[in-house]
Amino acid sequence: LLLRMRAHEAGAQRVAEFLAAHPAVDKVFYPGLPGHPQHALARRQQDGFGGMLSFELKRGTPDRVNHVLRTLRWFTLAESLGGVESLVAHPASMTHASMTPEARARAGITDSVIRLSVGIEAPEDLIGDLGEALASLPVAPPSGGASL
Repeated sequence: LLLRMRAHEAGAQRVAEFLAAHPAVDKVFYPGLPGHPQHALARRQQDGFGGMLSFELKRGTPDRVNHVLRTLRWFTLAESLGGVESLVAHPASMTHASMTPEARARAGITDSVIRLSVGIEAPEDLIGDLGEALASLPVAPPSGGASL
């Protein structure tokens, strides 16, 4: 398990850094990034930062979010967590769909949040997959769009 967790964390760190630098991404939520508001606390309290992260797309319209979810090949769309394979989920319509929109908003779960459970695959493959999905995003209307 220790070796597997190291692989999850190393991959998640690289994926988070890639996403944080990508122009199509607005925010990345991963305590392993020095800019995360709880980075210092997580560093003190945890032995590593884990393999879970979330990110928000810029102009995260439903079409753009769905495009990413449908386009990824290395990430399987699923609600399960903790496996060796990489997974992607849309919390607002999957794991947290039973919450009211107001409760999701208070919890910071917007319609444009995408959650990743980074598996033990080669980080280069995961980053390449995400890069292709983000590069092929449809152009979003300048002022919002329909909601999910």
